[in-house]
Amino acid sequence: MDIQEVVFLALDLTGTFVFAVSGVLLAARRGFDITGGLVLGLMTGIGGGMIRDVLLDRVPNALGQPIYLATPLLATLLIYLIGKHVSRARIWIVTFDALGLAIFSVTGTTIALGAGANYPAALLMGALTACGGGLMRDAVASEDPAIFRGTDIYLLPALFGSGLTILAEMVGLLNGGTSLIIAAAAFGFRMLAWKLQWRVPQPMRQWSYRDTGRRMKKLPSVFRKPD
Repeated sequence: MDIQEVVFLALDLTGTFVFAVSGVLLAARRGFDITGGLVLGLMTGIGGGMIRDVLLDRVPNALGQPIYLATPLLATLLIYLIGKHVSRARIWIVTFDALGLAIFSVTGTTIALGAGANYPAALLMGALTACGGGLMRDAVASEDPAIFRGTDIYLLPALFGSGLTILAEMVGLLNGGTSLIIAAAAFGFRMLAWKLQWRVPQPMRQWSYRDTGRRMKKLPSVFRKPD
């Protein structure tokens, strides 16, 4: 295994770990027990990558390399050892989620390109890897999925990271160093958008039934920054 492969594996495992941490933090915040936290961490950490690999007709990394299954377990043990210190976990959930999204936008796109996907398909696979685990996590935990809310920019940072990865590949500059730079840029985009409450355009007509949604009693999402 050369240095490029080592850097990529380390980056992908880091993405799996931080995404798993965001899932376990959400489980702890919602009062789930440790097994529930492990399930949510596994789902968040490896869910998007498994969907990507199935679509690309390749053995999922989580099944071909068992080390991918160890990172969610480590994240679960870490968070539940911290215990009471996760009571105010909202900012950490957002931060670790943004880290996972940024890293997976790069690694997911790189894996798709390596599997022979064309550029539009690689862009889609990168965004799917970045957003898939978080979408599954939020749906299972009864959160409003960030990707579906016009009040939260989530998909665009994933597409941004995936697009930059494709551009780097096109000009022959895609390597471990540029992958880290692209991931950092996507992370900065996501956190800045959350901090400044950037929003995508809202629908011009009331087809989204927003008034009905306001009347529904739901817990506030951890990803929505307070006014």
